Amino acid sequence: MIIKKFQGKTENEAVESAKKELGNNVVIMNVRNMKRKGLFGFLKKQMVEVTVALEEESERYPVVRKEERREPAAEQKQTQPLVEAIAKEMPKEPAGKDNSAIEEKLDSLHVLLEQQLQKPEEPKEKEQPAPEEEKKPDEMERFVKLLYNTMLDNEVNEVYANQVIDEMEKSNKPGMPFDYALANVYQKMILKFGKPSEITLSGNGPKVVFFVGPTGVGKTTTIAKIASKFRVEAGKKVALLTADTYRIAAAEQLRTYANILEVPFRVIYSAEEVSQALKDFHDFDLIMVDTAGHSHHNETQKETMKEFIRSVDEKVDKEVYLVLSATTKYKDLLSIVDAYKVVADYKLIFTKLDETTTLGNLLNVKLYTGADLSYVTYGQNVPDDIERFNPQKTVKQLLGGKK
Repeated sequence: MIIKKFQGKTENEAVESAKKELGNNVVIMNVRNMKRKGLFGFLKKQMVEVTVALEEESERYPVVRKEERREPAAEQKQTQPLVEAIAKEMPKEPAGKDNSAIEEKLDSLHVLLEQQLQKPEEPKEKEQPAPEEEKKPDEMERFVKLLYNTMLDNEVNEVYANQVIDEMEKSNKPGMPFDYALANVYQKMILKFGKPSEITLSGNGPKVVFFVGPTGVGKTTTIAKIASKFRVEAGKKVALLTADTYRIAAAEQLRTYANILEVPFRVIYSAEEVSQALKDFHDFDLIMVDTAGHSHHNETQKETMKEFIRSVDEKVDKEVYLVLSATTKYKDLLSIVDAYKVVADYKLIFTKLDETTTLGNLLNVKLYTGADLSYVTYGQNVPDDIERFNPQKTVKQLLGGKK
C-alpha cells in the first residue's frame, strides 16, 4: 500500500497530480487547506493538500477460497508506520466481552487517523512494544472474535468478514496492541469502499443521468433531492424526464418537484423522444431521467430500458445510477445487481438508511459488483436527506462504533 501527499491550488488539481503519478485507482484519505508560507503568505491563496492511498494490484483480494489467498509482501512494511503511530496515541485497554472498548476507540480513531496523515513524514526508529502493552494470545483471539461477530451482527457477509479478518491476521505480529489491529482493519475497509463518485457535469453539453432500480426504493424522491442541489444550490440548468409510464403517480410526483424547482419536465415514451429531448435541452447542464421501476426478472422491460440508455451513446456524456434500498435482503440484492448489470454499467445509490440498523449490505454489494458508491439517503425530506457516501462513517458503524 502506498500513502502519499499531493498539493495543488484546488482539490481537483492535487487529485490530478496524484492520478498522474499513481494512476486512477487512488483513494482520497484526507483533504486539508494549507496556508502559504513566507512574509506575505496571508495575501496568497491557500493551497490544498490531498493525502491519497493506493492499494497495489498484489494487495487486492478477489473472492476466493481461503487457502488460495496470498499475503502481499510489501503491504505490512508500508502500512506499519501509519497504524503504529495511531496505536501509540490511542489509550490501551484490555479487550472486553462487549463492544464498549471498540466503540470508545472508534470514536477517536478517525480523528487520530486524520492527525497522523497531516503530520510531516519523519524517519522513525523501529520500536519494540513495551512489556505492559503485550497481549496474551487468548486476549487477541477474543478481540478478533469480537470484531468478527460485530461485522456479522451488522450483516457483513461471512465471506467478506473472513476476508477482512484474514488480512488483519496476516499483518499481526507478537505483542501487537489491539489498537494496531483495529486501525489496520479500519484503514483497509475504507480502501475497500474506495472514493465515492458523485455526479459531475460535463462542461461541454449536458450530462445525461439515468436512474434505474426496482420499485419502491425511492428513485423519484432521490432524483428530486439531487436535482434540487444542482438547481438551487449550484444554480445549474436542470431538466427532468421520466420514462415511467406504468405508474401515473410516479410521473405526477416528479412533475410536482419540477414545478417547485421551476425546471422543465417531460414524459418520454420511446428512444426517439430521448433524442429529441437532447436537442431541445442542448444548452442545459444536467438532464435527469427517471425510469420505470419493475421486477428485475421482466426481460421485456429490461430491453426497453437498454434502448433508452443506449439511445444517447456517442451523443452526450452519460451515467447510470442503480438505486437500491439498504433494507433489501442480501440475497435479493445480488439478484437485482446481476439483472441490471446486463442493462448498463452503473454506480450505486443506497436509500432508506434511516430504516435499518445494519449497513453491511453497502460493503457486500460494493465488493460483489466493484461499482462505485455515490450517494446515500436517509429520509423523505427534499433536498436535505441525502449526502455523498462517507466511507469513514460507514466503516466506523460496521466495526461497532456509534452512528
